[in-house]
Amino acid sequence: MSNMKLSALNLVPIREGQTDKDALEDMVELAQHLDHLNYERYWIAEHHNAPNLVSSATALLIQRTLEHTKKIRVGSGGIMLPNHSPLVVAEQFGTMETLFPNRVDLGLGRAPGTDMMTASALRRDQHNGVYEFPEDVAQLETYFGPAKQQAYVRAYPAVGKKVPLYILGSSTDSAHLAARKGLPYVFAGHFAPQQMKEALEIYKELFEPSDYLDKPYVIVCLNAIVAETDDLAKYLASTQAQVMVSILRGRMQPVQPPTDNLQEILTPREYAMVEERFKHSLIGSEATVREQFEQFKSYYGEIDELMAVSYIYDRNAQDESYRRLHNIFSS
Repeated sequence: MSNMKLSALNLVPIREGQTDKDALEDMVELAQHLDHLNYERYWIAEHHNAPNLVSSATALLIQRTLEHTKKIRVGSGGIMLPNHSPLVVAEQFGTMETLFPNRVDLGLGRAPGTDMMTASALRRDQHNGVYEFPEDVAQLETYFGPAKQQAYVRAYPAVGKKVPLYILGSSTDSAHLAARKGLPYVFAGHFAPQQMKEALEIYKELFEPSDYLDKPYVIVCLNAIVAETDDLAKYLASTQAQVMVSILRGRMQPVQPPTDNLQEILTPREYAMVEERFKHSLIGSEATVREQFEQFKSYYGEIDELMAVSYIYDRNAQDESYRRLHNIFSS
Protein backbone atom coordinates (compact mmCIF):
# COMPACT_ATOMS: atom_id res chain seq x y z
CA MET A 1 0.00 0.00 0.00
CA SER A 2 2.99 2.30 0.38
CA ASN A 3 2.78 3.37 -3.29
CA MET A 4 -0.77 4.65 -2.97
CA LYS A 5 -1.39 8.29 -2.14
CA LEU A 6 -3.53 9.28 0.82
CA SER A 7 -5.68 12.40 1.05
CA ALA A 8 -8.61 13.83 3.00
CA LEU A 9 -11.90 15.57 2.26
CA ASN A 10 -13.45 18.07 4.68
CA LEU A 11 -17.01 19.35 4.49
CA VAL A 12 -16.19 21.72 7.37
CA PRO A 13 -18.92 20.53 9.75
CA ILE A 14 -19.96 22.29 12.94
CA ARG A 15 -19.70 20.10 16.02
CA GLU A 16 -22.40 20.30 18.70
CA GLY A 17 -21.59 23.28 20.93
CA GLN A 18 -19.38 25.00 18.36
CA THR A 19 -19.66 28.32 16.54
CA ASP A 20 -19.07 28.82 12.82
CA LYS A 21 -15.66 30.26 13.63
CA ASP A 22 -14.76 27.22 15.72
CA ALA A 23 -15.47 24.98 12.74
CA LEU A 24 -13.31 27.11 10.45
CA GLU A 25 -10.46 27.00 12.94
CA ASP A 26 -10.81 23.21 13.13
CA MET A 27 -10.59 23.10 9.34
CA VAL A 28 -7.21 24.82 9.37
CA GLU A 29 -5.84 22.84 12.32
CA LEU A 30 -6.78 19.54 10.67
CA ALA A 31 -5.05 20.66 7.48
CA GLN A 32 -1.91 21.46 9.45
CA HIS A 33 -2.02 18.02 11.08
CA LEU A 34 -2.34 16.29 7.70
CA ASP A 35 0.39 18.49 6.27
CA HIS A 36 2.69 17.27 9.05
CA LEU A 37 1.73 13.65 8.29
CA ASN A 38 2.60 14.15 4.59
CA TYR A 39 -0.90 13.59 3.22
CA GLU A 40 -1.03 14.30 -0.51
CA ARG A 41 -3.99 16.68 -0.63
CA TYR A 42 -6.73 18.24 1.45
CA TRP A 43 -9.96 19.08 -0.32
CA ILE A 44 -12.89 21.17 0.83
CA ALA A 45 -16.41 20.50 -0.42
CA GLU A 46 -18.95 23.08 -1.60
CA HIS A 47 -22.35 22.94 0.12
CA HIS A 48 -25.06 25.58 0.40
CA ASN A 49 -27.98 26.23 2.76
CA ALA A 50 -26.67 23.62 5.19
CA PRO A 51 -26.75 24.97 8.77
CA ASN A 52 -24.33 22.29 9.99
CA LEU A 53 -21.65 23.03 7.37
CA VAL A 54 -19.64 26.19 6.72
CA SER A 55 -18.10 25.28 3.36
CA SER A 56 -20.25 27.46 1.09
CA ALA A 57 -17.48 29.98 0.22
CA THR A 58 -15.16 27.18 -0.88
CA ALA A 59 -12.51 29.22 -2.67
CA LEU A 60 -12.07 31.47 0.37
CA LEU A 61 -11.57 28.45 2.62
CA ILE A 62 -9.04 26.94 0.24
CA GLN A 63 -7.02 30.14 0.25
CA ARG A 64 -7.20 30.32 4.05
CA THR A 65 -5.92 26.75 4.29
CA LEU A 66 -3.11 27.36 1.81
CA GLU A 67 -1.97 30.34 3.87
CA HIS A 68 -1.63 28.20 6.99
CA THR A 69 0.00 25.06 5.55
CA LYS A 70 3.36 24.44 3.94
CA LYS A 71 3.35 21.68 1.36
CA ILE A 72 0.05 19.76 1.21
CA ARG A 73 -1.99 20.33 -1.94
CA VAL A 74 -5.29 22.07 -1.23
CA GLY A 75 -8.31 22.12 -3.48
CA SER A 76 -12.02 21.71 -4.04
CA GLY A 77 -13.95 18.51 -3.62
CA GLY A 78 -15.50 20.08 -5.46
CA ILE A 79 -16.49 23.33 -6.99
CA MET A 80 -20.06 22.69 -8.17
CA LEU A 81 -19.72 24.12 -11.63
CA PRO A 82 -23.41 24.69 -12.41
CA ASN A 83 -23.36 27.35 -9.67
CA HIS A 84 -20.48 29.35 -11.11
CA SER A 85 -19.18 31.10 -14.17
CA PRO A 86 -16.09 29.24 -15.46
CA LEU A 87 -14.43 32.63 -15.96
CA VAL A 88 -14.77 33.53 -12.26
CA VAL A 89 -13.64 30.07 -11.16
CA ALA A 90 -10.56 30.35 -13.38
CA GLU A 91 -9.77 33.82 -12.04
CA GLN A 92 -10.04 32.64 -8.43
CA PHE A 93 -8.00 29.47 -8.82
CA GLY A 94 -5.52 31.13 -11.15
CA THR A 95 -4.92 33.73 -8.44
CA MET A 96 -4.39 31.04 -5.79
CA GLU A 97 -2.01 29.16 -8.09
CA THR A 98 -0.07 32.40 -8.56
CA LEU A 99 0.23 32.85 -4.79
CA PHE A 100 0.83 29.16 -3.97
CA PRO A 101 2.48 27.52 -7.01
CA ASN A 102 1.95 23.78 -7.54
CA ARG A 103 -0.29 23.41 -4.49
CA VAL A 104 -3.77 24.09 -5.91
CA ASP A 105 -6.28 21.49 -7.19
CA LEU A 106 -9.61 22.13 -8.88
CA GLY A 107 -12.08 19.29 -8.41
CA LEU A 108 -15.26 19.83 -10.42
CA GLY A 109 -18.78 18.53 -9.78
CA ARG A 110 -21.87 18.69 -11.94
CA ALA A 111 -24.43 18.77 -9.09
CA PRO A 112 -25.48 21.93 -7.23
CA GLY A 113 -24.41 20.73 -3.77
CA THR A 114 -27.71 21.70 -2.20
CA ASP A 115 -31.50 21.38 -2.47
CA MET A 116 -33.32 22.42 -5.62
CA MET A 117 -34.76 25.67 -4.24
CA THR A 118 -31.32 26.83 -3.15
CA ALA A 119 -29.89 25.68 -6.46
CA SER A 120 -32.34 27.93 -8.24
CA ALA A 121 -31.17 30.86 -6.13
CA LEU A 122 -27.51 30.04 -6.87
CA ARG A 123 -27.47 29.26 -10.55
CA ARG A 124 -26.46 31.68 -13.21
CA ASP A 125 -28.65 29.61 -15.59
CA GLN A 126 -31.84 28.22 -14.11
CA HIS A 127 -32.17 25.35 -16.57
CA ASN A 128 -29.01 24.28 -18.35
CA GLY A 129 -26.21 24.42 -15.75
CA VAL A 130 -25.95 20.67 -15.16
CA TYR A 131 -26.21 19.86 -18.87
CA GLU A 132 -23.50 22.35 -19.80
CA PHE A 133 -20.99 20.75 -17.46
CA PRO A 134 -18.79 19.30 -20.28
CA GLU A 135 -18.67 22.66 -22.04
CA ASP A 136 -17.82 24.45 -18.79
CA VAL A 137 -14.97 22.02 -18.13
CA ALA A 138 -13.65 22.65 -21.64
CA GLN A 139 -13.85 26.39 -21.01
CA LEU A 140 -11.76 26.01 -17.86
CA GLU A 141 -9.17 24.02 -19.78
CA THR A 142 -8.87 26.91 -22.19
CA TYR A 143 -8.65 29.56 -19.47
CA PHE A 144 -5.78 27.69 -17.76
CA GLY A 145 -4.06 26.90 -21.05
CA PRO A 146 -1.31 28.76 -22.92
CA ALA A 147 -1.85 32.26 -24.30
CA LYS A 148 -1.93 31.05 -27.91
CA GLN A 149 -5.09 29.03 -27.20
CA GLN A 150 -7.02 31.90 -25.65
CA ALA A 151 -9.93 33.81 -27.14
CA TYR A 152 -10.60 37.52 -26.55
CA VAL A 153 -11.94 36.96 -23.01
CA ARG A 154 -9.13 35.69 -20.79
CA ALA A 155 -9.12 34.73 -17.11
CA TYR A 156 -6.12 36.65 -15.84
CA PRO A 157 -4.02 35.56 -13.99
CA ALA A 158 -5.04 32.00 -14.89
CA VAL A 159 -3.49 32.04 -18.37
CA GLY A 160 -0.75 29.42 -18.57
CA LYS A 161 -1.16 28.33 -14.95
CA LYS A 162 -2.32 24.80 -15.81
CA VAL A 163 -4.24 24.29 -12.58
CA PRO A 164 -4.95 20.53 -12.51
CA LEU A 165 -8.60 19.59 -13.04
CA TYR A 166 -10.33 16.56 -11.50
CA ILE A 167 -13.78 15.27 -12.47
CA LEU A 168 -15.94 14.27 -9.50
CA GLY A 169 -18.73 11.75 -9.73
CA SER A 170 -21.28 9.82 -7.70
CA SER A 171 -22.77 7.93 -10.66
CA THR A 172 -21.60 6.70 -14.05
CA ASP A 173 -22.28 9.99 -15.88
CA SER A 174 -19.06 11.80 -15.03
CA ALA A 175 -16.99 8.65 -15.56
CA HIS A 176 -17.63 8.97 -19.29
CA LEU A 177 -16.58 12.61 -19.33
CA ALA A 178 -13.41 12.04 -17.29
CA ALA A 179 -12.41 9.13 -19.53
CA ARG A 180 -13.11 11.01 -22.75
CA LYS A 181 -11.11 14.05 -21.65
CA GLY A 182 -8.26 12.04 -20.12
CA LEU A 183 -8.68 13.70 -16.70
CA PRO A 184 -8.36 12.18 -13.20
CA TYR A 185 -11.60 10.74 -11.83
CA VAL A 186 -12.75 11.04 -8.22
CA PHE A 187 -15.66 8.88 -7.04
CA ALA A 188 -17.76 9.79 -3.99
CA GLY A 189 -17.89 6.38 -2.38
CA HIS A 190 -18.43 7.97 1.03
CA PHE A 191 -22.07 8.77 0.27
CA ALA A 192 -22.99 7.08 -3.03
CA PRO A 193 -21.30 3.67 -3.32
CA GLN A 194 -24.12 2.08 -5.32
CA GLN A 195 -22.65 2.75 -8.78
CA MET A 196 -18.99 2.87 -7.76
CA LYS A 197 -17.87 -0.42 -9.33
CA GLU A 198 -19.56 0.30 -12.66
CA ALA A 199 -18.31 3.89 -12.77
CA LEU A 200 -14.70 2.92 -12.08
CA GLU A 201 -14.83 0.20 -14.72
CA ILE A 202 -16.27 2.62 -17.30
CA TYR A 203 -13.58 5.18 -16.58
CA LYS A 204 -10.73 2.69 -16.86
CA GLU A 205 -12.07 0.98 -19.97
CA LEU A 206 -12.94 4.15 -21.91
CA PHE A 207 -9.97 6.28 -20.83
CA GLU A 208 -8.28 8.20 -23.63
CA PRO A 209 -4.70 9.45 -23.04
CA SER A 210 -4.40 13.22 -22.98
CA ASP A 211 -1.94 16.03 -22.33
CA TYR A 212 -2.81 15.57 -18.66
CA LEU A 213 -2.50 11.80 -18.25
CA ASP A 214 -1.20 8.85 -20.23
CA LYS A 215 -3.21 6.37 -18.16
CA PRO A 216 -6.25 6.49 -15.84
CA TYR A 217 -5.89 8.06 -12.40
CA VAL A 218 -8.53 7.03 -9.86
CA ILE A 219 -9.25 8.61 -6.49
CA VAL A 220 -11.94 7.05 -4.30
CA CYS A 221 -13.41 8.90 -1.33
CA LEU A 222 -14.45 6.67 1.58
CA ASN A 223 -15.55 7.16 5.16
CA ALA A 224 -12.62 6.13 7.34
CA ILE A 225 -12.38 5.88 11.13
CA VAL A 226 -9.36 4.13 12.63
CA ALA A 227 -8.76 3.65 16.36
CA GLU A 228 -6.75 1.47 18.72
CA THR A 229 -9.45 -1.22 18.76
CA ASP A 230 -12.38 -2.24 16.60
CA ASP A 231 -14.82 -1.48 19.41
CA LEU A 232 -13.49 2.03 19.89
CA ALA A 233 -13.64 2.70 16.14
CA LYS A 234 -17.25 1.51 16.02
CA TYR A 235 -18.09 3.72 18.98
CA LEU A 236 -16.52 6.75 17.29
CA ALA A 237 -18.36 5.84 14.07
CA SER A 238 -21.70 6.30 15.83
CA THR A 239 -21.11 10.02 15.22
CA GLN A 240 -20.85 9.29 11.48
CA ALA A 241 -24.06 7.29 11.69
CA GLN A 242 -25.88 10.21 13.28
CA VAL A 243 -24.64 12.50 10.50
CA MET A 244 -26.02 10.13 7.86
CA VAL A 245 -29.40 9.86 9.57
CA SER A 246 -29.55 13.62 10.11
CA ILE A 247 -29.28 14.08 6.33
CA LEU A 248 -31.92 11.40 5.75
CA ARG A 249 -34.29 13.14 8.17
CA GLY A 250 -33.63 16.53 6.56
CA ARG A 251 -32.53 18.00 9.90
CA MET A 252 -28.84 18.71 9.14
CA GLN A 253 -27.92 18.90 12.83
CA PRO A 254 -24.42 19.65 14.13
CA VAL A 255 -22.01 16.74 14.51
CA GLN A 256 -23.07 14.82 17.62
CA PRO A 257 -20.96 13.08 20.29
CA PRO A 258 -20.63 9.29 19.92
CA THR A 259 -23.09 7.01 21.69
CA ASP A 260 -23.36 3.40 22.85
CA ASN A 261 -27.12 3.51 22.24
CA LEU A 262 -27.28 3.92 18.49
CA GLN A 263 -30.04 1.34 18.02
CA GLU A 264 -32.17 3.15 20.58
CA ILE A 265 -31.98 6.58 18.90
CA LEU A 266 -32.46 5.29 15.34
CA THR A 267 -35.43 3.56 13.77
CA PRO A 268 -34.86 -0.02 12.52
CA ARG A 269 -34.87 1.29 8.94
CA GLU A 270 -32.31 3.98 9.75
CA TYR A 271 -30.09 1.54 11.59
CA ALA A 272 -30.19 -0.86 8.64
CA MET A 273 -29.24 1.98 6.30
CA VAL A 274 -26.27 2.88 8.48
CA GLU A 275 -25.12 -0.75 8.65
CA GLU A 276 -25.30 -1.00 4.86
CA ARG A 277 -23.33 2.21 4.37
CA PHE A 278 -20.69 1.07 6.84
CA LYS A 279 -20.06 -1.99 4.66
CA HIS A 280 -18.48 0.47 2.21
CA SER A 281 -16.46 2.27 4.88
CA LEU A 282 -13.12 1.69 6.58
CA ILE A 283 -13.87 1.36 10.30
CA GLY A 284 -11.74 -0.47 12.84
CA SER A 285 -8.26 -0.97 14.18
CA GLU A 286 -5.27 -0.60 11.87
CA ALA A 287 -5.22 -4.35 11.21
CA THR A 288 -8.95 -4.44 10.49
CA VAL A 289 -8.89 -1.44 8.17
CA ARG A 290 -5.93 -2.90 6.31
CA GLU A 291 -7.96 -6.06 5.71
CA GLN A 292 -11.05 -4.05 4.74
CA PHE A 293 -9.08 -2.12 2.15
CA GLU A 294 -7.63 -5.31 0.67
CA GLN A 295 -11.21 -6.57 0.30
CA PHE A 296 -12.15 -3.26 -1.30
CA LYS A 297 -9.40 -3.64 -3.89
CA SER A 298 -10.29 -7.24 -4.65
CA TYR A 299 -13.83 -6.15 -5.54
CA TYR A 300 -13.38 -2.68 -7.03
CA GLY A 301 -9.87 -3.02 -8.44
CA GLU A 302 -6.73 -1.01 -7.81
CA ILE A 303 -6.96 2.71 -7.21
CA ASP A 304 -4.27 5.39 -7.21
CA GLU A 305 -5.39 7.39 -4.21
CA LEU A 306 -7.66 7.10 -1.20
CA MET A 307 -9.40 10.24 0.03
CA ALA A 308 -10.75 9.83 3.55
CA VAL A 309 -13.76 11.48 5.18
CA SER A 310 -13.79 11.19 8.98
CA TYR A 311 -16.70 12.59 10.95
CA ILE A 312 -15.38 12.21 14.50
CA TYR A 313 -16.67 14.40 17.32
CA ASP A 314 -13.49 14.57 19.37
CA ARG A 315 -10.75 16.50 17.56
CA ASN A 316 -7.94 14.53 19.18
CA ALA A 317 -9.58 11.25 18.19
CA GLN A 318 -9.95 12.57 14.64
CA ASP A 319 -6.27 13.47 14.49
CA GLU A 320 -5.41 10.03 15.85
CA SER A 321 -7.62 8.37 13.23
CA TYR A 322 -5.83 10.15 10.39
CA ARG A 323 -2.47 9.28 11.93
CA ARG A 324 -3.37 5.60 12.15
CA LEU A 325 -4.73 5.65 8.60
CA HIS A 326 -1.41 7.08 7.46
CA ASN A 327 0.41 4.28 9.31
CA ILE A 328 -1.53 1.71 7.30
CA PHE A 329 -0.67 3.22 3.94
CA SER A 330 2.94 4.10 4.66
CA SER A 331 4.04 0.55 5.52
